[in-house]
Formats: sequence, C-alpha cells, structure tokens
Amino acid sequence: MLVDDHAIVRAGVKEMLEAEEDIQVVGEAASAEEALNRLETEVPPDVMVLDISLPGLSGFELLHQVKRERPELNVLALSMHPEQSFAVRAIRAGASGYVAKMAVPEELIEAIRTVGSGKIHITPQVAELLATDVGPGQRERPHERLSGRELQIFLRIAKGMTPALMAKELNLSVKTISTYRARILEKLNMTSNAEIAVYAVRNELLE
Repeated sequence: MLVDDHAIVRAGVKEMLEAEEDIQVVGEAASAEEALNRLETEVPPDVMVLDISLPGLSGFELLHQVKRERPELNVLALSMHPEQSFAVRAIRAGASGYVAKMAVPEELIEAIRTVGSGKIHITPQVAELLATDVGPGQRERPHERLSGRELQIFLRIAKGMTPALMAKELNLSVKTISTYRARILEKLNMTSNAEIAVYAVRNELLE
C-alpha cells in the first residue's frame, strides 16, 4: 500500500513498482485517515510505504496506530527529508526501514523486498545514526525532544516556509501552526526562526 498525499508521487512509485514481477500495489491512500479505512475494507498489504509528512493525522501518528493495531504489517517510512531528520525516530516508532525520496529507485525496490520478507532495511547512514543514538554517554539532541508534528513544522520553518503555506500543506490552521512554533521555540530555548534555521543547518537536518 502506498500512502502519500501527492498523487503524482504515488503514480510514479506505483508505475515503477508494478514493473517488478514480485511486487503488486494493492492499495493507495492520500491521507492517514484514508489509509486506515482502506486497511479495514480492502486486501491487506504485506508492506505499507508511508510518507511521514502527511496532512491531518501525521505519518508518525499513523505509524504508531498501525503498529499498535496491526503489528504484523511491515511499514517502510518514506520521506523528502534526509536520514538525519526522521530515520531514527521512524525506526523507534516501529518502522522496518527508512528511505529518503532522493534515493535511487533501486534502493526503494530493494527496501520493499527486504521489509516484505520481515527483515529490517537499514542503510549505512541510518546504521551510523542508530549507533550514535544508543552509544555510551550519548545525550539527547535538542530537536529530538520535539514530537513528530513539531519536527515537521520545525523543518519547514528552517526552510523559510510561511505559516500560511505550512498550514495548507499540513491541513492545519495558521493559528495551530503558530501554537506549534511557540512550543518549538520553548522546547529548544530559542527566540526566532533564524535560530531554528541555523540549528537545522549545523545539525544537517535539511536536504
């Protein structure tokens, strides 16, 4: 099952996957809510390819719910953001692997096969992040205190995106975006968007 709010992305990925004899796309969804409904009413997939950045109910919230209700379903997280941003968080939440959208098509295909067989797909970059994350004396980095939704908004702020555009992309109100921004600044002990941008660049959280 492909879960991505961009129809063009879904179409491209579907066309690529259906060229493979051992992979079949049995469902598509543009939102977490639609994905949950399709899981109840359609052929259950072996693998869910999940875009972490969804509007409405976030990809992380969907991941948590799926792993709670359907622990047998293997989830491969897909994101426009590099591994440094979401990979460790996604695997902690129950994903069986993480692939950045800028990866070559062959990597996504191989990752789906690996995850579909019940194994974990971890790139060398993600393995290094995981090793660092659990290393002796390792301290939690400030941005790791953010929730999944807060991190999505944090990264958009770092890119200079306006509240109105963020609200449209994430299907939230501008007021809600402002509330999240205030929480982010408080958690990170920052006072401005410029500080967020500098932090994101220094920690290699942007593409």
